[in-house]
Amino acid sequence: MDPIRILIADDHPVFRYGLRALLGAEPGTEVIGEAATGEDAIALAERLQPDVILMDLNLPGINGLEATRRILAAQAHIAILVITMFDDDSLFAAMRAGARGYILKGTEGEETLHAVRAVARGEAVFSPAVAQRLMQYFGASRPAASTPFPELTDREREVLALIAEGYTNTAIAERLVISPKTVRNHVSNIFGKLQVAHRAEAIVRAREAGLRGDPSP
Repeated sequence: MDPIRILIADDHPVFRYGLRALLGAEPGTEVIGEAATGEDAIALAERLQPDVILMDLNLPGINGLEATRRILAAQAHIAILVITMFDDDSLFAAMRAGARGYILKGTEGEETLHAVRAVARGEAVFSPAVAQRLMQYFGASRPAASTPFPELTDREREVLALIAEGYTNTAIAERLVISPKTVRNHVSNIFGKLQVAHRAEAIVRAREAGLRGDPSP
């Protein structure tokens, strides 16, 4: 059988090197390209037509969620396996974007290979910690009035509430006592998860959902 052709999309060269070494040593897999940004991942997916993309969510520029959506809108046959450090509600956003699997960085090599083979066969696969999170989410009794935007983390929801109140990124950083860069990352993740293009659209979505921040200093 032909090897599984894989594109690695991750902005950390050392991590890409480790994945390339793992996959290159396996007779049934072949790394055909590497991308360090979301834009590169989209372009290489179109040009190389891989069977599987290993997609980090926290890519510079276009983030991994948006890259996943754009790639699958044009090439639905590509299997995208999210491989990330974040064991949070981005799992659900990745599923809605069309990813076939979600595993955490630090997963054992054999487990990673199993996940690659599984999504290449059209299966859905999750690392044990992520699968446990899914079971807890769907097994828990849901309140009548659910929390708005469950795909967001608590911190991202807090940032979105402040955006809805008209706070700038600088003001949000001061209020939450975090760095402006961290705020920018949260805002980028929020836009990707909510599939909005700009701040005004995010504010409309937040206010429609009844999300409000506390405007007091």
